[in-house]
Amino acid sequence: MLSEWIELSLEDAAPKTRGGVLPGGTYTLHAAGIVELTPDVVRDGARACVLSVGIHGNETAPIELLGECLARLEAGLSTLGAPVLVVLGNLEAIRLAKRFVTTNLNRLFRRDLNETGMEPDRARELMAVVDGFFARQPNLKRLHYDLHTAIRDSRFPRFVVEPYTDAVTTRHEQWHWLAAADIQAVLHQHQHSWTFSHYSKHYHQAQAFTLELGRALPFGHNDLAPLAPMARLLAALLEGREPNGAAPSRMKFFRVAHELMRHSADFRLCFADDTPNFTEFPPGTRLAEDTEAGDFVVGDEPLSVVFPNAAVELGSRAALLARPATPPD
Repeated sequence: MLSEWIELSLEDAAPKTRGGVLPGGTYTLHAAGIVELTPDVVRDGARACVLSVGIHGNETAPIELLGECLARLEAGLSTLGAPVLVVLGNLEAIRLAKRFVTTNLNRLFRRDLNETGMEPDRARELMAVVDGFFARQPNLKRLHYDLHTAIRDSRFPRFVVEPYTDAVTTRHEQWHWLAAADIQAVLHQHQHSWTFSHYSKHYHQAQAFTLELGRALPFGHNDLAPLAPMARLLAALLEGREPNGAAPSRMKFFRVAHELMRHSADFRLCFADDTPNFTEFPPGTRLAEDTEAGDFVVGDEPLSVVFPNAAVELGSRAALLARPATPPD
């Protein structure tokens, strides 16, 4: 049943049962696209883990990757040893193979949200289920990996975004785990962003990251081989054991220096639509034109562009601009 959970969720099919037994524990279906795994015995190295995928509906590789991890667990190839909340985010967008239906779900995770509609309602549902999950695990360290793929190529196909908050410091172990999972770059956020991973870090003091695992492609077109190290990290978390580690120096570190916002309808980015993430632009380069905000020109130091998208909603972020940062000691 658990191995079929993703398919049933996407088909909007009512499950035959709301829970069941799996090797090392049980599972409970809380709602569409939300399942909680509860171990019989919590191992010494276990974290309370939130693993989320499909917050953007066209990012399918993480869904397939997590589906394989759950199938191995149910088949007895691994044994549950940690409490885990598994989330399929924007179900309707996944069914439509679209990034979102009405508005970007991954900008809505704040407790003072007052918007209405399907995606705001889903954000409120997911925030509430995360609140409940962490409340049931008061004595465990908290972790949230929100798995994505990017809409464009990248100089570093596998990278993570570290959400900003002044209340939580990322533990050194995380850099070791991510390096061993073949993550190639890290982008430190500079301000609150109200993404799903930010929610867990800001409100629950969890170790939390948005993980970009390659290029967004349709179901059946993903090559999961490069994600085998990430699969091993997820398997370790499900089993409640310490993941493998590697030197953080294997990764390149960046810090956001500026956000480009779309203020007007005729906003445009002054570089090709297929420009890869982390492309560096020298001083004096005009990067954006906006009749309200004016032109943006690179200053005295080069800037690298991440997540450029001129077609975002008015008032939304059209790109992040970053500079190299010092790796952790």
